[in-house]
Amino acid sequence: MGFQGTIARHFDTLIGPGVMLLYPLYASMRAIESPSALDDQQWLTYWVMYSLITLFELSSWKVLQWLPFWPYVKLFFCMWLVLPMFNGAAYIYENYVRKYVKIGGVVDPNYPEGQRKVLQMMSLDSRKAVERYIERNGPDAFERVVKAAEKEAKRR
Repeated sequence: MGFQGTIARHFDTLIGPGVMLLYPLYASMRAIESPSALDDQQWLTYWVMYSLITLFELSSWKVLQWLPFWPYVKLFFCMWLVLPMFNGAAYIYENYVRKYVKIGGVVDPNYPEGQRKVLQMMSLDSRKAVERYIERNGPDAFERVVKAAEKEAKRR
């Protein structure tokens, strides 16, 4: 087989650390410095998925050692998670995690009852935006917005 056979046999060992660790580490550091939350979501989800894969691998290594294709499955799955053309980690977050895991259900009890009810009905992203609006403009401004929305809803 020669040189090409050796490369093919050890492809996961040669490419894996760069794809699964070095590039995600670099991209995560860039995401921390950027103002956008989308890249944070992508890389946090990647690291959660990578941790789950590693835990699975560590807990079932006796079975996986009998599967010669496992390192390649892991490599290609991690490539799908990492590479910007696929953004697999963001896909998993949007289509699975966000639908089934509700985080941030607690609203600050300092808000008046009506505002607290409105905030509880919102998604986490919307709630954060509204809380920033309340911080900047005060609770009275938010109350006016809610009343205007109720008035508009009654007209329809």
